[in-house]
Amino acid sequence: MSAKPKKTPDTLRSSRWFGPDDLRSFGHRSRMMQLGYAEEEFRGRPIIGILNTWSDLNSCHGHFPERVKDVKRGVQMAGGFPVEMPSLSVDESFTKPTSMLYRNMLAMEVEETIRSHPLDGVVLMGGCDKTTPGLVMGAITAGVPMIYLPAGPMLRGHYAGKILGSGSDAWKYWDERRAGNISDEEWLGIQGGIARSVGTCMTMGTASTMTAITDALGLTLPGASSIPAADSGHQRMSSECGRRIVDMVWEDLTPDQILTDAAFRNAAIIAMATGCSTNAVVHLIAMARRAGVDLTLDDLDALGRTTPLVANVRPAGKDYLMEDFFYAGGLRALMKQMEERLETSCLTVTGKTIGENLEGAEVYNDDVIRPLSNPVYHEGSLAVLRGNLCPDGAVIKPAACDPAYHVHEGPALVFDSYPEMKAAVNDPDLDVTPDHVMVLRNAGPLGGPGFPEWGMLPIPTALVRQGHRDMLRISDARMSGTSYGACVLHVAPESFVGGPLALLKTGDIVRLDLPNRTLDMLVDEAELERRRADWTPPEPKFQRGWGHMFSKHVTQADKGCDFDYLERGHGEAAGEPEIY
Repeated sequence: MSAKPKKTPDTLRSSRWFGPDDLRSFGHRSRMMQLGYAEEEFRGRPIIGILNTWSDLNSCHGHFPERVKDVKRGVQMAGGFPVEMPSLSVDESFTKPTSMLYRNMLAMEVEETIRSHPLDGVVLMGGCDKTTPGLVMGAITAGVPMIYLPAGPMLRGHYAGKILGSGSDAWKYWDERRAGNISDEEWLGIQGGIARSVGTCMTMGTASTMTAITDALGLTLPGASSIPAADSGHQRMSSECGRRIVDMVWEDLTPDQILTDAAFRNAAIIAMATGCSTNAVVHLIAMARRAGVDLTLDDLDALGRTTPLVANVRPAGKDYLMEDFFYAGGLRALMKQMEERLETSCLTVTGKTIGENLEGAEVYNDDVIRPLSNPVYHEGSLAVLRGNLCPDGAVIKPAACDPAYHVHEGPALVFDSYPEMKAAVNDPDLDVTPDHVMVLRNAGPLGGPGFPEWGMLPIPTALVRQGHRDMLRISDARMSGTSYGACVLHVAPESFVGGPLALLKTGDIVRLDLPNRTLDMLVDEAELERRRADWTPPEPKFQRGWGHMFSKHVTQADKGCDFDYLERGHGEAAGEPEIY
């Protein structure tokens, strides 16, 4: 970037609030003085909003009250004026029915917070699954300089000499608990050892996937997504974010200069190479559409067919966790391995290109970050299916399921609700075999409501006790990024709006052909037409409030589940507020 600033004090966005010699600006300056600030502290300096998604119930962000101090220190060192702006904390563990119901609320809050306040640039503090896309989506639309500060993964879990991975090992040991193989004492020990520091899940779940995607897009400091939350390097990175955003304001380095078609292609390739969460599909498409980039399921599937999985990190990898990934060189090292497949001329928040940011990156453990010649899996971590069950697409994570189910045909066992399914799988006398295909419907964006993480259907107790730990499962729900197994997800259109999944009956034969990317029910079209004629639309889930707005405007999974009126191209943005 040119050393000559593109912005001057009188052209700062905040100068519209504080600069004029009129009654309104007098009031703005007066209220800042009421807060204890001298005029020279804020007037003519870049005002940096720090959008902090901390809360007392968000364990992933438990360190953010301290990190915001680091960011403020960096902003002040660079000559800016920091202001903390609390934002909706959509934590993954406690927000019901699902945090996904509120991702778009966070995006709207971020956009309007930036638009309506005297902010010249923003630092986005997030990490827990939906905070990353929510923050980025809102900031894309707002259009001011932004930099993303990832929360960082927690430390490895430990219990009884075993290394535990958050989420993944919870599902694993819960199956053993249901089979009667784990005592109360052991279960309590696992509970206390699986998440033992601040930070996001340390598997390559949705949190680490989305922060890696944001890193690959060029929206973080290089490699910031890999730094463990408890590492002192995370504090230094936070301070550097504060310093860098001030320079970005003077350079007028806005997100539209960074978020190009090529940047999203880079991000998708890196997502595939890391063994990303299936949730990445929904969020990546949503962010792209906000940026005016036409990224589709078919684009992602094409990249998935040609991108090897090189990060040996659970759950798609077998052996390691995010702390090991960091010590092995982190995301910069992985991107260096993939450099020949990337568009390295893409600009980043550093003001440098991807290629420049990767100079000097090295892999320190080639079992954690594999070379292209020895990948964990020969293709990327996601595949997109189509067929008469999912004409608008469905996704599966091939590397995380038993290869025996890559081609499978079996009778459907259909459930219309999660409680119905849960009661059935806990019945030790359930009439089920490993060849059955478990199906959950009415769990999509509208049917859930909110697109909950119900897609990793529990293996029926009757099969667990026989030693089975996987079977083919299909739903219009999502699943946790820390999950694994032969789970087909995001079936679109969802059953709640009359998608073909609504027509499936118990006993119908379902066929999955992963190599050919097909998913079908073997039912003739005449019979399906009869079922369509008999299908009755369900009653809406909401009559008022946020849920009502969500139901009226959310798009289907293949379009990213954003609100239809928030995507780029849907009318003009509200623009800058009038200041009278």
